Amino acid sequence: MQKFITALAAVAALFTFVSAPAHAENLGVWRNPKDNIRLHITDCGKSMCGWVVYASRKAEADAKKSGYDTLVGQQVLRDFAPTGNGNMRGRVFVPTLKVTLNGTAEFIDARTMRAKGCVLGGLFCKSQVWTRVDGVQQASVTTKTE
Repeated sequence: MQKFITALAAVAALFTFVSAPAHAENLGVWRNPKDNIRLHITDCGKSMCGWVVYASRKAEADAKKSGYDTLVGQQVLRDFAPTGNGNMRGRVFVPTLKVTLNGTAEFIDARTMRAKGCVLGGLFCKSQVWTRVDGVQQASVTTKTE
């Protein structure tokens, strides 16, 4: 159960990458609190989506244990659309759990997002605050020492 909640926390953090209307300032690269995963949020037509562009060695090892060759390149955010008041809702794929969950995102300011995800009808919820990384170049490295 602890592994599930930890993975849920990572997923919830991913939710924060998306904002209300697909404003250019919300697109780009965002990192989770531990900076072991970075996502590139991009416009995907009528919605926003996000791809892993960086994963630490530990994050990659966890992905391999779940049957994935690499975490980098995985689309983890799908169909994020505005729900009002700067919030968004969409689907988050959690590779380590091999599940897709519903999630929400709230932009606090231009550099800060709060993501929240819940399971079991809201019984277990987790949120994380993600930070914008200035420039895709900073996320081009695929591994780092923990």
